[in-house]
Amino acid sequence: MRKTLISMAFLAATLMPIPGSSEGLDFEGMTPAERAIFGQEVRAYLLKNPEVIFEAIQILEQRRNQAAAQADRDLLVRQAKEIYEDGFSFVGGNPDGDITLVEFLDYRCGYCKRAHPEIMEVLDRDPNVRLIVKEFPILGPDSVAAGKMALAALDLDPSKYEELNDALMNYNGNLTEQVAYKIAGSMGYDIAVLKERANSAEIDERLQRNYQLAQSLGLQGTPAFIIGSEVIRGYLPVDDMLSAINDARLEQRGG
Repeated sequence: MRKTLISMAFLAATLMPIPGSSEGLDFEGMTPAERAIFGQEVRAYLLKNPEVIFEAIQILEQRRNQAAAQADRDLLVRQAKEIYEDGFSFVGGNPDGDITLVEFLDYRCGYCKRAHPEIMEVLDRDPNVRLIVKEFPILGPDSVAAGKMALAALDLDPSKYEELNDALMNYNGNLTEQVAYKIAGSMGYDIAVLKERANSAEIDERLQRNYQLAQSLGLQGTPAFIIGSEVIRGYLPVDDMLSAINDARLEQRGG
């Protein structure tokens, strides 16, 4: 807290008019006496002009937000292949769309379930969006089992994955491992074969790659999204999602 207040004081000081000087202040070059005088001047000025503090806070927040956004852009560049071309994640919507919406989900996550129909609405309202689904089960053993099962189902029969994903997301009860496999079985998957594939080393390796990717992106919860150069850590309503897609499209076109 003390460091934050000091930072704001110095930032506020940079906004103060300095009579007779057009150069920045050399804090390091000040003597102790000069620093004491300067401190008194800053205090007096801020007491007389408290609105400067609010202006300083706004500037500090803007700088932090800009730095965080740039850090996310750098992360997305470094992880681009793993995000968009891992070779095993589900690709839906328009595979040739000009904007990609990446979703990290957990089938037992309430906010993921809330976001699911809104994502479907986005794909319906904007037919030029590609969807990539990243299985990211973090809510216990049943979540992990469902996530592995979904990866295995996608591997065994990709044509049924979208229907399975929809059913898992729309299930309103306690989605246990048993229930998840029962849902998959009702769609024609051979449960014994599906379980064997889900428990394979290859499926486990794919899930671990998703965990590592999420960790590198600073994701700690679900849902999470990537839209253009933006990482969105949390639930996003449909209109905000569409707005972010439009912003990404403008950025992509250099607008």
